[in-house]
Amino acid sequence: MIFDVPHAFAASYAAQGPSARRWLRGLPGLTADVLDRWALRPDGPTAHGMASVVLPVVRADGTQAALKLQEPREETTAAVTGLRAWDGDGIVRLLAGDPGSGAMLLERLDAHRALSGVADDGEALQILAGLLSRLVAVPAPPGLRHLADVAAVMLDEAPRAARTLRDPAGKRLLDTCASAVAELIGEPGDRLLHWDLHYDNVLAAEREPWLAIDPEPLVGDPGFDLLPALTSRWDAVEATGDVDRAVLRRFDLLTEAAGVDRQRAVGWTLGRILQNALWDVEDGKEVLEPTQVAIADVLLRRR
Repeated sequence: MIFDVPHAFAASYAAQGPSARRWLRGLPGLTADVLDRWALRPDGPTAHGMASVVLPVVRADGTQAALKLQEPREETTAAVTGLRAWDGDGIVRLLAGDPGSGAMLLERLDAHRALSGVADDGEALQILAGLLSRLVAVPAPPGLRHLADVAAVMLDEAPRAARTLRDPAGKRLLDTCASAVAELIGEPGDRLLHWDLHYDNVLAAEREPWLAIDPEPLVGDPGFDLLPALTSRWDAVEATGDVDRAVLRRFDLLTEAAGVDRQRAVGWTLGRILQNALWDVEDGKEVLEPTQVAIADVLLRRR
């Protein structure tokens, strides 16, 4: 089989630098090798995200699966480690993994039916909260990044980032978020976190109605895992006409599902807002993202 890298993926991923371009050049050969080594047969068009390609395949025993290929990085190794620990409990099952090549063989889910397509936002949030409760119930295995280390880096970077913001209110919020992290860094938690659990990272499945995908495993407090769910389908929050009430409803449901103390969850959610703000500043932005500012304002007023 001659594997053609999707043009849109190649164009966007190549912009990440020499390492990405080298990996792209070797991707056709890598794909052929993995297909042969794992006795897989292509079974449909290749899909892609921002950092990986996914090829529908059939195993030698006739089982449908999905071959995910991405550049070998710390995140790739972490994903294999985390998926093995979860063992399909609330999340896509890992059938085979090779961190050295960045290849993962996953159970086949319905890529055309994400949780974001569920019309009733309350129903969607209940589904996501149920998956969250199962994922964070798993003790983290060794070999993963720890929230304490991530938080320490954030605290080091926060003062410089605050100086780049134009809005004084943004600077104050960044300082407030950093203070919240400083208070909690001594108790960072020991659960296995998904780190990116939102509506578009939950797909319909056969084994269960819905399963999470694309984890970026991290060891830490479940409160650090709530923000992606809080920001999911933000238009539904605004459509309620009462953003404060809608945010608090989401927050209370998620904290109860995750089994975390509400005040700790507020602090770590502010920490997650800090992390996103630091990434935005690194990308050249000089103002904080409005949705996350709104969430921070609600939580701080009701703290």
